[in-house]
Amino acid sequence: MTSSSISPWHIAPVGDRSLVVEFGQAVEPAVNATVRSFARELLDEPIAGIVDVVPAFTTVAVHYRPEFFAEGASPYEVLRRRLDALLARGIRHHDEDARTVEIPVCYGGEFGPDLEEVAAACGLQTEEVIARHVASQHLVYMLGFAPGFPYIGGLDPSLAVPRRGTPRTRIPAGSVAIARDQTSIYSLETPGGWNVIGRTPLKLFDAAAESPCLLRPGDRIRFVPASADIFGNAEVAR
Repeated sequence: MTSSSISPWHIAPVGDRSLVVEFGQAVEPAVNATVRSFARELLDEPIAGIVDVVPAFTTVAVHYRPEFFAEGASPYEVLRRRLDALLARGIRHHDEDARTVEIPVCYGGEFGPDLEEVAAACGLQTEEVIARHVASQHLVYMLGFAPGFPYIGGLDPSLAVPRRGTPRTRIPAGSVAIARDQTSIYSLETPGGWNVIGRTPLKLFDAAAESPCLLRPGDRIRFVPASADIFGNAEVAR
């Protein structure tokens, strides 16, 4: 664990029961590390009246009950001052929590219907797309959109493609997809507009599990090419 001061932050109200703490506007590992560490501090050392803490790419949303902060000034101002004081003392970075999670993926074919289109758009062979995707420095920035759905940064810039012009109404759970500078893995069957290049049999969200989400912000991801046989291998499932 390390402790460090951070660059200036900005706190703003979001309605009368929440506020957002912004640590920057660039989506990059250092900023996101501060986001995750600040969110963890609020969870590890709860402030009475705060009911939810939601980390994102560069911000932390803090939801609270106003009656806990009625101390002469507006509840927002009272809580803002407390958070300012907490941030001013420095945020502890929990480096020991870093994980590397291996994700087996069957690329292309019925599991990755957009792989060839992505390769053509990038001026690459499909094998090169797979190799560059596997070699990218993948980092989970946040979960959102659907339970357990990870937004994963670090995609090789040569693979940056826009979202599809027409989203699909159904994308199978486990689909590995890319758009712009990120990779996602569809945790549930949902509509979506990312470019699907493969699929994993791993279950990213299980409401009955002790830890429902397989991945968490801060995880390093290592995608591993695999054959279609993995979908018949019960040992691969979560």
